[in-house]
Amino acid sequence: MSKTDAFAEAGKTAVLQNIHGTMEFLRKYPPFNQMESAHLAFLVEHCQLRFYAAGDAIIKPDDGPVEHFYIVKQGRVCGERPHSARRGTETTFEIAAGECFPMAALIGERATRTEHRAAEDTFCLLLDKTAFVRLFAISGPLRDFALRGVSSLLDQVNQQVQLRAVESLGAQYSLNTRLDALALQRPVHCARELPVNQAVKTMHEQHVGSIVIVDDALHPLGIFTLRDLRRAIADGECDLTQPIANLMTKNPFHLPPDATAFDAAMAMTERHIAHVCVVEKGQLRGVLSERDLFSLQRVELVHLARTIRNAGRISTLAALRSEIRQLVDNMLAHGASSTQITHIITLLNDHTVCRVIELAIEALGDPGVPFTWLCFGSEGRREQTLLTDQDNGIMFEANDAAEAAMIRGRLLPLAQRINQDLAACGFTLCKGGIMAGNPELCLSRQEWTRRFRGFVRESTPEHLLGCTIYFDLRAVWGPADGCEKLRLALIAEIQENSLFQRSMVENALRQRPPVGRFRDFVVARKGAVKDTLDLKVQGLTPFVDGARLLALAHGIETCNTLERLRQLVASRIIEEKDGAAYEEAYQFIQQMRMQQHQHQARLGQPMTNRLDPDTLNHLDRRILRESFRQAQRLQASLTLRYQL
Repeated sequence: MSKTDAFAEAGKTAVLQNIHGTMEFLRKYPPFNQMESAHLAFLVEHCQLRFYAAGDAIIKPDDGPVEHFYIVKQGRVCGERPHSARRGTETTFEIAAGECFPMAALIGERATRTEHRAAEDTFCLLLDKTAFVRLFAISGPLRDFALRGVSSLLDQVNQQVQLRAVESLGAQYSLNTRLDALALQRPVHCARELPVNQAVKTMHEQHVGSIVIVDDALHPLGIFTLRDLRRAIADGECDLTQPIANLMTKNPFHLPPDATAFDAAMAMTERHIAHVCVVEKGQLRGVLSERDLFSLQRVELVHLARTIRNAGRISTLAALRSEIRQLVDNMLAHGASSTQITHIITLLNDHTVCRVIELAIEALGDPGVPFTWLCFGSEGRREQTLLTDQDNGIMFEANDAAEAAMIRGRLLPLAQRINQDLAACGFTLCKGGIMAGNPELCLSRQEWTRRFRGFVRESTPEHLLGCTIYFDLRAVWGPADGCEKLRLALIAEIQENSLFQRSMVENALRQRPPVGRFRDFVVARKGAVKDTLDLKVQGLTPFVDGARLLALAHGIETCNTLERLRQLVASRIIEEKDGAAYEEAYQFIQQMRMQQHQHQARLGQPMTNRLDPDTLNHLDRRILRESFRQAQRLQASLTLRYQL
């Protein structure tokens, strides 16, 4: 027997002598925690245990097609590749206890593209290729993980999140449920000639709050609701024998059957409507009401939005913030993603901002000049969570500097009142003074254009910091045309300035994801934040900065980070697989951040973005580490693209 065979036999014996212990170890980690006991026993019985000293190469590209499936039993393994810009190698990932490799190479029957090296004294369980192929065929969880990787783990995380929320709320359906499974399949409808009193009688008999007016081919022409009836009576149009067509709302909003409950919820909230028609190939197929969609406990999205828009006092708006927190709990219980929830929070925040502006105008009087309320940063990207401060400004039209100064004098008292009222509603005052009440941020469109042009042409540290805030902008209240003109001028300026793009990359690379070569996470070493990392600054910001830079440099107008990534993929600026990996990583970090905010809010604690990774379970810890590594990959691609 050769020395190698002897070592292999000894490793096999070591595993067989402790089958139960090895199985218990594997049950702590995905995907093994999802496998049937018989399949897990098969894996352990066919494994051998092998030791690698620190620095030993475990597998490398020159070894040829991979012959074993490796599971780290103890220690750490790092992946090393030649550095993209410098001599030598760089660590591209780390693999800790309970994790496995090299899945893609094994399935693809090829050599690994990365050298796997023991970062410290390490023990690995080895399963030969023949046994792996058999296990792959019989174990669904292993096959799912092998084919989808982190995506399959995210499914487990999402299920856990929903289960935790459902414990107190109860689940009825998912926000991803298609409308054809939710909508009234036999919608109540009538012809346009039907008298109003007959239409109302039909609604009463069918116990519905709306009736759709259709032609002979079932094409929806309009919709009539109980709200329309109340309005008609209040306006004195009480001739109930007139045709329903006289009082109907024409061209009712509609969605296709494959749209989701979330799509309907957002439409109702944005458009202030309580019914959505389901239309397929021009024909009415169903009707979904606000009550059908959100029979949630204690709070309803559309009702909450309507309450905000009609609030008569700032104190009422402030009280509604707790309702928004309850709504987030409900959304989690019904399967909403972090992206859907941030979109909902931003939308409700927009409603709040608009109502605060309207109440301030009522209190102080109309300033007599049209203006646009701008938002920047996370609000501009529609990515707000419960923890948010104010980043806003005002834009108006003026013919010259003198007129701009005069208008500014009129608007500043109103802007300062709005900033204070927003603070009373839970939107913290910006410590950096990035608020409309600051004279430097109450500008004409020409002044904003000159300011942004200066940012691009003079890449000072202060200007580069400003770019990360101001360049994600949108109009929340008032005319939107000026904001769009400003955005288009900004994009054109950036596309023509490669030096500025390079400066933006250098600035973006200063914030590194908190994963290191010698430990899972890089955490603060002292002070009140000792042993924690920042999910927003260190985790989300690399994705936000990278997506913003590439989008602006390539003329992509959208501000939302995930939409930027998708359009970058569609434009073939980044690879499809990379875009999907970045999107999953970003959403996971955002979801973890939101869960932390929810937990802190329930306990009455101040909300913070700082997290102690030692409080996480194995699954969350593993995916968080992988998510940070995707941020590293995005930064590495920027380094290569701009040759830094």
